[in-house]
Amino acid sequence: MKELTALLNNIEDSYYDFVSAMLHYAGKKESRQKALIQFLKTHPDAKSSDVVLFVSKQPDFAEDAAYLKTA
Repeated sequence: MKELTALLNNIEDSYYDFVSAMLHYAGKKESRQKALIQFLKTHPDAKSSDVVLFVSKQPDFAEDAAYLKTA
């Protein structure tokens, strides 16, 4: 996670809550961490919004979404 943390912090418009959220997402599965590191390495000029868009398009992203139960 050190590598991912460094990559996220080096994004031009990086901020604490963004880094925290991405690390939380990636910390749940090794495959998420690998995909995010690969994305950041292949897109060195990515902004935080680009990373959020990438993560939100991942097939397992909905696993972490909070849904309200309706009666």
